[in-house]
Amino acid sequence: MTTHAQEIQLQIRGIQDLKPGNDDHDNDNIGDSREDGAKSPGRRDARWWMLVAADMLMLLSGGTVATLLSRLYYNSGGNSKWMTTLTQSGGSPLLAIPLLLTPPSPTGEDERRPAPAARKLAAVYVGIGTIVVFDNLMYAYALLYLPVSTFSLVAATQLAFNAVTSRLLNKQRFTALIFNSVVVLTFAAALLGVGSSSDGTSSTDVPRSKYAAGFVLTLAASAAFALVLSLYELAFEKVVGARTPRWTLRVQMYTNLMASAVSVAGLLASGEWRTIPAEMAAFRHGRARYVVTLVGTAVSWQAAVLGQLRIIARVSSLFANAAGAVQLPLVPIFAVVLFGDKMTGIKALAMLMAVWGFLSYAYQHYLDGRRAAAAAGKKAAADECRVCAERKASDAV
Repeated sequence: MTTHAQEIQLQIRGIQDLKPGNDDHDNDNIGDSREDGAKSPGRRDARWWMLVAADMLMLLSGGTVATLLSRLYYNSGGNSKWMTTLTQSGGSPLLAIPLLLTPPSPTGEDERRPAPAARKLAAVYVGIGTIVVFDNLMYAYALLYLPVSTFSLVAATQLAFNAVTSRLLNKQRFTALIFNSVVVLTFAAALLGVGSSSDGTSSTDVPRSKYAAGFVLTLAASAAFALVLSLYELAFEKVVGARTPRWTLRVQMYTNLMASAVSVAGLLASGEWRTIPAEMAAFRHGRARYVVTLVGTAVSWQAAVLGQLRIIARVSSLFANAAGAVQLPLVPIFAVVLFGDKMTGIKALAMLMAVWGFLSYAYQHYLDGRRAAAAAGKKAAADECRVCAERKASDAV
């Protein structure tokens, strides 16, 4: 009798531990798996959502400022594609500062888990870093050939590509709403390609052939970027085995250091380094503004990537990419104000379609959360009923 009563008490205690507010784990622990961290509503308290919102703000502000500064570099006389490529990863040494200041995980996850194999980590850093370099180089050429508003909207297809890579690499569920998001974003990009002749806003006056090249390069870079995000998530899950803030900073810093090394090698091998002094002297706003523009671009890119990686660690690569899609309405608006880009009817329609594509995915995420909450509630109710039945049986004995 006593033993049976103790078993019932342990069962009741286990049920209580499952209830919100009695979770012994830190709700902010980003080391949980995607299923636990992203789909379990009980772990999403107000603090968790505030941290996700802060990561989104970092991603959106950093990405918007970096894109606009890159466009300013070209508009003011800059022409080095490898220099632009380097700015997208060259700010990575600055990550050593937050890495040193970030304390270990309060749950002790950093110390509890065995260190990942050095060879696997090196493969992750070299592999992802190399893809990042070529992705950045394609974006650099695309920004030179396209108006910033068109570039930003075509780049929206990265969410569609990411839906595919997430399905293949991260086992992301592919629903009708996500498929709708893929189709809508693809049509939005196609609208911009068909309507390119109506876009007379290119401050570089590039010929139509280079406009088409910029369009294709942006699509290719978007696909590569989607692959990189899915590889980051796969690396956190299969190689690193943890998603703590310190590991997020480490992965970002070392992959971007690798990308910076390859970018420097490309800058030297291409001979573009010889043109930098003349480019700096001819920069429209002076030498000091030249340096400030490049440094600001490098810092902004790292802020954007950090926000994106933190969202990947907390939720998933597809959610991080969808969050980045919120940037779509921001860049064209600032581009119209700052660079004189024309907001044509086709471009406005494409922007609305891109926003609709993002909202379609966001609604799918909302539905997933509701289903998970309902399933968790049913399971808790069933467990409580089972415990009550066992208690009644024990009392009857």
